[in-house]
Amino acid sequence: MAARTNARAAAAHVADSHDLIRVHGARENNLKDVSIELPKRRLTVFTGVSGSGKSSLVFGTIAAESQRMINETYSAFIQGFMPTLARPDVDVLDGLTTAIIVDQERMGSNPRSTVGTATDANAMLRILFSRLGKPHIGSSQAFSFNVASISGAGAVTVRKGGQQVKERRSFRLTGGMCPRCDGRGSVQDFDLSALYDADKSLNEGALTIPGYTMDGWYGRIFRGCGFFDPDKPIRKFTKRERADLLYKEPTKIKIEGINLTYEGLIPKIQKSMLAKDVDAMQPHIRAFVERAVTFTVCPDCDGTRLSAEARSSKINGNSIADACAMQISDLADWVRDLREPSVAPLLEALGETLDSFVEIGLGYLSLDRPSGTLSGGEAQRTRMIRHLGSSLTDVTYVFDEPTVGLHPHDIQRMNDLLLRLRDKGNTVLVVEHKPETIVIGDHVVDLGPGAGTGGGEVVYEGTVAGLRKSGTRTGRHLDDRATLKSAVRSPSGKLAVRGAATHNLRDVDVDIPLGVLVVVTGVAGSGKSSLIHGSVAGRDGVVAIDQGAIKGSRRSNPATYTGLLDPVRKAFAKANGVKPALFSANSEGACPVCNGAGVIYTDLAMMAGVATTCEECAGKRFQAEVLEYHLGGRDIAEVLAMPVAQAVEFFGDGDAHLPAAHRILDRLSDVGLGYLTLGQPLTTLSGGERQRLKLATHMGEKGGTYVLDEPTSGLHLADVEQLLALLDRLVDGGKSVIVIEHHQAVMAHADWIIDLGPGAGHDGGRIVFEGTPEDLVAARSTLTGEHLATYVGA
Repeated sequence: MAARTNARAAAAHVADSHDLIRVHGARENNLKDVSIELPKRRLTVFTGVSGSGKSSLVFGTIAAESQRMINETYSAFIQGFMPTLARPDVDVLDGLTTAIIVDQERMGSNPRSTVGTATDANAMLRILFSRLGKPHIGSSQAFSFNVASISGAGAVTVRKGGQQVKERRSFRLTGGMCPRCDGRGSVQDFDLSALYDADKSLNEGALTIPGYTMDGWYGRIFRGCGFFDPDKPIRKFTKRERADLLYKEPTKIKIEGINLTYEGLIPKIQKSMLAKDVDAMQPHIRAFVERAVTFTVCPDCDGTRLSAEARSSKINGNSIADACAMQISDLADWVRDLREPSVAPLLEALGETLDSFVEIGLGYLSLDRPSGTLSGGEAQRTRMIRHLGSSLTDVTYVFDEPTVGLHPHDIQRMNDLLLRLRDKGNTVLVVEHKPETIVIGDHVVDLGPGAGTGGGEVVYEGTVAGLRKSGTRTGRHLDDRATLKSAVRSPSGKLAVRGAATHNLRDVDVDIPLGVLVVVTGVAGSGKSSLIHGSVAGRDGVVAIDQGAIKGSRRSNPATYTGLLDPVRKAFAKANGVKPALFSANSEGACPVCNGAGVIYTDLAMMAGVATTCEECAGKRFQAEVLEYHLGGRDIAEVLAMPVAQAVEFFGDGDAHLPAAHRILDRLSDVGLGYLTLGQPLTTLSGGERQRLKLATHMGEKGGTYVLDEPTSGLHLADVEQLLALLDRLVDGGKSVIVIEHHQAVMAHADWIIDLGPGAGHDGGRIVFEGTPEDLVAARSTLTGEHLATYVGA
C-alpha cells in the first residue's frame, strides 16, 4: 500500500500542477506593475490602507478578467446583449477559475424588490401556499404582488376542418397584486400647490416641477394641445381644464405636423419619478418628491402589497402576508413544523434557505423588508446565502470586506462561513481591514506603502506570522489595541428620545448626552439605526451622514462633488477676464473631440469596448485655448491634477490665494484624503474614500450635532486613529458627535456608550446599557461589554 502511494506521488498528474493564480504586470488604476502568485483552494486576505490598490488588484484585475473570459465563451449573438468588459491593464493572468463576486453594492432600490424576491425564498413560499393554502385560490402567481389579476373576453379565429371559424373565448389570470397600490404597499397623495403656482399662467412659468419648462417640448405640447389656454392663470381654469392638466390619460395629438402624446402631470410624474425608489433619485428630484408627494400605507392591503384574495388563503392560520412579515428565524421554525409529505422536498429547500439567513446573522430580517433599505453589509450577506448551499467547487469567491456592519460577536460566525467555502475546495479572496478576519488567512497580500500614487505595490506576501514581523504599516498595527480613556468629557446638555418604536424598538426612552462623543452599539439588527435615524436624524441642527452610495458618473470627481470647482472656476474667470463656463469640462471649455471625457470610448459590438486617451487634448479634457489661461502660474488641467495636500498649499497663499477653496481642501485633508487628486473620477474611488469624501462635504454644513453611521467602514487600522482624532476635534470645537459603530477602538474612545440588544430583531430593540466605556467593561453585562473587555485586555 505504501509503495503504491509513493508511486502515485512520484507520478503526479500534470493537471494537478495548476495550483496557482499568477498575475504579472498589473497596472490597473494605481497598481505599479504588480506581480504575485496566489495559492488556489486557500483563503487569501488582501490588506493595506484605503486606496492602496486592493480593489484594483482583486476586483479590477483578477475578477474582472475572469468574468470577461467567461463572457467570451458565449456566442457572438448572446455577447451582443451583454455588457462589454474591457480587458484589465495586465501583462499575464494565468490559472484563473470562474469568479463569483460578492461585493457591497447596495441592492437595487426598485420599490417592488424585497428580501424575499431578491432570494428564492418568496418563490418557494408562493408555491407552498398554492399547494397547501386553504381555500385554494390558484397557482403561485395568485400570491405574487408583482402580478395583477386580469380578465378578458372576445372573438378569436380558429381553423377547424379546413375552415376558419370565429369562437368566443374568455380568460382570467389571477395575480396577488393589491389593485389599490399596484403591489407597492403605499399610496401617493399629491400636494398640488407644490406642482404649480395657481396665480400664474403656464406661459408665465406656473409649473414648479423640476425639468418642466415652457422652453422645450413641454412648452410646445402645452401650447398646442388645445385642452386649456396657456395664457390663463391656473386658478381660473374650469374643472375640465384642471382635470386635463393634472389627470388626463395619454392622448395622441398633432402639433406642427408632428405626432405627439399628451399626458396629465400626475400620471407623468408617477411614471417618470415615482417608478424609482425615493433614495435612488437625484437630490433635486428627491427634494421635489418629498415636498410634493406624501406616501401613506395602503388602506386596502395594510402595506402587505397583496390582494384580499391572496391574504384569505392560509396555512395553519397564517397567510402568505403573515409569513413574509415574520422574523426569518421565526419563519424557519414555522416551516419546520409543517409536516406535509406531498411538498417535502420544497419544505426542505425552503427550510435550508431560511436557516442560511439565520446562520449568516440575518435572522432578524423579514422577507417583506424592501431590499433597498438593506445596508451594504446586509446586502452582501444576503447574496452569500445563494452560495452557501452550492455544489460548485474550484470556484474563486471574491469578497469585499464581509465583516462590514458586523458586531465582534458576529465576526466569528462570518469567519466560519469563509473557511467553509474554502474547505469545499474553493479559492477565497477577501479584501479586509479587521484583524479578526486577517488572522484566519492562509495567505496575506499587503499593498501599499501608501494610498493613491503612494501605493500600488505589494509590500508583503506570505503568512500572518510573517506579516506581524514585516514592519509594514499593516504589520505594525495588526495587534494595536486602543485603551480606555482615563477621563471622559462632561455633557453640555441632552437630547431626549421618548417612546421610540421604529421597526423593532420597544418604546425606547433614552437621553443622549450633547457636547461629547457618543457611541451607539449593539449586535447587527438590534435597533441602532432605527433609534438614531428614526428619532434623531430628522431634528433641527442634526447633520446625518449615512452609508448611502455617492451618486456620480465618471465625469464627477472630488472637485465637482464637494463644490470646490465653483470658486476655482470663478477665480480663473476673474483673473483672465473670461466666462467661468470655459473652465468646466462639462460645459463650454470641453475638448470638442472627447466632449470633456479625456478618453474616447469605442464600442466594438460583441467584443470588449476600448477606451483610448484623447489625442486632441492628451487626456486633459479641455480645449487648447482654455489651457492658455492661468491662475497662480497653473492652468485648470494642472490644478485638477494636483493632490489635495498640494492644492492646500497652492490655494493657501500667493497669487492663487482662495479662502473658499482652501476651506474645502482643509476638510478633505482632515479626513485623510490628502493624497487624492482633485480630478480623479468618483467611479475609481474605494468604499473608504467615498465615505470620507461624504464626511468632508457634510462637515461644511451648519449643525450642532453630527450623526455618523459606521465611519470606520473601509478604513485601515492606521487610519482609524486619524478618524478618532478628527472626531475629537469636532467635539472639542463645540459639536456633538453620535456614532453608530462596532469597532472596539471607537467604543473605547467614547465618552458615553449606548448599547442596544440583547439580541437582534424581536430579541433586541431595548437599551441594555448606558454609561462610560469603563463602566461597560467593568460590568461585562452585555455581549458588547464582554468583547470590549477582551479587546482592551481588562
